[in-house]
Amino acid sequence: MGPAFAIVLVFVGCCSNVVSLELLVRDFPGCGNIVTFAQFLFIALEGFIFETNFGRKKPAIPIRNYVIMVTMFFTVSVINNYALNFNIAMPLHMIFRSGSLIANMILGIIILKKRYSASKYLSIVLISAGIFICTIMSAKQMNVANEGSEEQGFSAFIHWLIGIAMLTFALLMSARMGIFQETLYKQYGKHSKEALFYNHCLPLPGFLLLSTDIYNHCVHFSQSTPVFIPAVGLTMPIMWLYLLINVITQYVCIRGVFILTTECASLTVTLVVTLRKFLSLIFSIMYFQNPFTTWHWVGTAVVFLGTLLYTEVWSSVQMALRGPGIKEKNAE
Repeated sequence: MGPAFAIVLVFVGCCSNVVSLELLVRDFPGCGNIVTFAQFLFIALEGFIFETNFGRKKPAIPIRNYVIMVTMFFTVSVINNYALNFNIAMPLHMIFRSGSLIANMILGIIILKKRYSASKYLSIVLISAGIFICTIMSAKQMNVANEGSEEQGFSAFIHWLIGIAMLTFALLMSARMGIFQETLYKQYGKHSKEALFYNHCLPLPGFLLLSTDIYNHCVHFSQSTPVFIPAVGLTMPIMWLYLLINVITQYVCIRGVFILTTECASLTVTLVVTLRKFLSLIFSIMYFQNPFTTWHWVGTAVVFLGTLLYTEVWSSVQMALRGPGIKEKNAE
């Protein structure tokens, strides 16, 4: 399976995943926990069968390190999905998560004592500005939507601010987890499939804390409108169908990213994931008619401009274009 196939998996899997999540959230805004649980369970079962050979294969990285990583990964996943309960629109959710480069750079400077070029710092300023613009515009929309009652409007705004705080915390925690993974891989070597399995298997008992909410949503999903599936000749509640699609597409997306990391340079992976986010965002706005002002478009453009600057796409393109000319001069 080459890079082209992996890129197709990433775009098809991740974009379809965003659509299915939007369909779930539209009817049940608080369904984040059951979505996270279903994704973790599916990937853990697949990894148990194909990666660990039913538990017979010993891990290359000590379990105690996975426990630390898993605690961070579980926290990030649950908080990211639970933030949707706090009036966070899907487009803003996607834009905010595009700020992972900022968090990585900040923590890299603080923890790993890294130093970056001027273009990297400029890219971070652009990304921060873009997210700030989108967040402020969304806050204004919140105020306009709740103009009827001052108390209701203030309460909804505070509710929304909690969601923003949750996304910020998840962003920083995700960056910290990335740094921890980086140090682990340097010590023990890269074991991406193994890490994928343990990151999804070990947190499963943690969902017992959310069991009541998950059970309630199971009941709600079962009471949703039944739909006939011609391919298998079965009828099932439509929310369960959306959840099944979400779980499968999430797996396809993760597998695509995994293949890319083994086949391509990190720059290519970052660029593909960034373009995928941009396409998902546009599709979410156009298809689901999510509110998106001119300022939102400006903020989004600034975020992606900053991301492309950070990944040094421009300099790579220039080098590729100059390559033939440089070779001819050297030949002369």
